[in-house]
Amino acid sequence: MDIIVCVKRVPDVAEAEVDIDSSGRGIQLGTLGYVINEWDNFAVEAAVSLVEEHGGKVTAITVGGEDDEDVLRRALAMGADEALCLTDPAFDGSDSFGIANILSKAIADIPYDLVLTGAVSGDVGGGRVGPMLAAMAGIPHVCLATELSVDAGTARVRHEVEGGLERVVELDLPALVTVQTGMNEPRYVSVLGIRKARRKPLTAAGAAEIGIAPDSVGPAGTRVTVEEMFLPPKGEAAEILQGDDEDTVAALVERLRQQGGV
Repeated sequence: MDIIVCVKRVPDVAEAEVDIDSSGRGIQLGTLGYVINEWDNFAVEAAVSLVEEHGGKVTAITVGGEDDEDVLRRALAMGADEALCLTDPAFDGSDSFGIANILSKAIADIPYDLVLTGAVSGDVGGGRVGPMLAAMAGIPHVCLATELSVDAGTARVRHEVEGGLERVVELDLPALVTVQTGMNEPRYVSVLGIRKARRKPLTAAGAAEIGIAPDSVGPAGTRVTVEEMFLPPKGEAAEILQGDDEDTVAALVERLRQQGGV
């Protein structure tokens, strides 16, 4: 079984103060560290586990520059066999449609049975690349998978649907699945493991190598433009109710009644 897993390097904002940059259309990145996208981490684990069970090869792919190779090295350290960095100045500024277009051209010449992506990315959070990539590749897809197994050319997927419900579907391979967090337990990656992964093949390809027109990606090919980005307004300070249990419960109920909560 050959699996392609798409990964992305994103700013680590878990414990950072986020500020809007001078353009008003993005965040200040200067002091932020970078990590592999959380959802992609689960996708890599799923890919490696399936190949350990069925045999085959895992190829990790990212779109970015030299710095983005860090997430590919991490994927290799987790057990991926090969890695491909899609890098070209023409790719800079691509929106979700552009990224899906780049990936679709890249995987067209790679044999695969399954494509895995994270359900969303921690920076944009749109969840669009996976479904658009599947449409461009002409393969079926399922989003927000929480369980995944493969048998005899069929993928069995449990995934989230609206209303907090889940359902199980079966897909003929090749197919694409976007992975939700919590599907598995991503394996620990040590510094030594990353060093050993440097012996695995990591190649790079640009627009010419994958056969994509530079004017179809980047700013020229965008279909979504960010007009403005802003931080949510701060609300009023929290009120701490004082007194014994009976008094505080009565005060809480009264506050809820005043604000239409009950």
